[in-house]
Amino acid sequence: MKMVRQLLPIIKKEFRQIRRDRKVLAVLIVVPAFLLLLNGYALNFDVRNITMAVYDAEKSSQSRELVNSFITAGYFEYTEHLTDYASAQRMIDEGKVKLVLVIPPDFSRENISGRQSSIQLLVDGMDANAATTIVGYGQAVTQQFSQKIILQNLSKIGRKSYVPVNYEARIWYNPEMKSAKFLVPGLIAYILAITAVIATALSIVKEKERNTIEQIDVSPIKPLNLIIGKMFPYAVISLLAAALVLLSGYLLFDVVVKGSLVLLFFATLLFVIAALGQGLLVSTVADSQQVAFQLATVISILPTMILSGFMFPIKSMPLFLQILSNITPAKFYLVIMRGIVLKGVGIEAFWDQLIYLSIYIVIIITISVKRFKHHTV
Repeated sequence: MKMVRQLLPIIKKEFRQIRRDRKVLAVLIVVPAFLLLLNGYALNFDVRNITMAVYDAEKSSQSRELVNSFITAGYFEYTEHLTDYASAQRMIDEGKVKLVLVIPPDFSRENISGRQSSIQLLVDGMDANAATTIVGYGQAVTQQFSQKIILQNLSKIGRKSYVPVNYEARIWYNPEMKSAKFLVPGLIAYILAITAVIATALSIVKEKERNTIEQIDVSPIKPLNLIIGKMFPYAVISLLAAALVLLSGYLLFDVVVKGSLVLLFFATLLFVIAALGQGLLVSTVADSQQVAFQLATVISILPTMILSGFMFPIKSMPLFLQILSNITPAKFYLVIMRGIVLKGVGIEAFWDQLIYLSIYIVIIITISVKRFKHHTV
């Protein structure tokens, strides 16, 4: 009861300050939705509208049919027909196209005679991931066209074609293979980490700059109660911001929460507390809002972007980076978030991540309280 009496004035004071400071309110509520909108459309791993040129040295009906197979595949955007091979190389060098389809002068003649014909795909490999995808698309279109020729040749001699092994691929969780559905849960963690850490980092530093921290020092309020009281309003607003971001993700990118909303709320609450703890730790170190903002930006953006598994798989990193990745709570939250939102799994699939996140909270809050005690002594 005594703790509640100490917490209520601090919570009321923080809510009043947040209400008066519209910039902080905007950072906590409006900015997350804006960042989701901006990054959700800007960050896209889907390789579409691949610019393509064609050098057709034969100009036969069959070569035109092959070109049409590429155009109608839905991945390639035909730009122009080239008159010589040197133009194909120049188009790739100048970055005007990502792919050049080269058809030799004996293409259809080799097919009609039953021999193997060759075509060439010149791909801009500057972006390795995009180039790999383009090559895969090209192989799929070419194999489908080759299968069509085989059927035509076999039908001419009265034979039927069959496939010895037939397989059917079923893609779980993201059957449309949209990168937005993979990125949006990570963006939510990324955005919450930035906003919560930065907003909270400025709270105690603001007290220092206004010299009101001395009044708190001589008050009977315990450091732990002060930290909890300062975190509570930001936690409530961050949860509202998370709900707004989820709603925006559903309306803009069709990202539906397949799992339990209660589990999602609980996991998000833990993650928000961990992020707020990081911000409070920064505020006990920095003496000005400028320094606090810079530190908060560094410890929230870089680890969340690089070490959380948001952009790069953690298992593909060197061992020391895998160990270092434990400094960011987003690593644990992302596993939970993607499990609930995309897979619809229960707590049995990520209970260990909840434990790791809880341990992280205990460590970060303990350090913040000890540093604040050291400051007040």
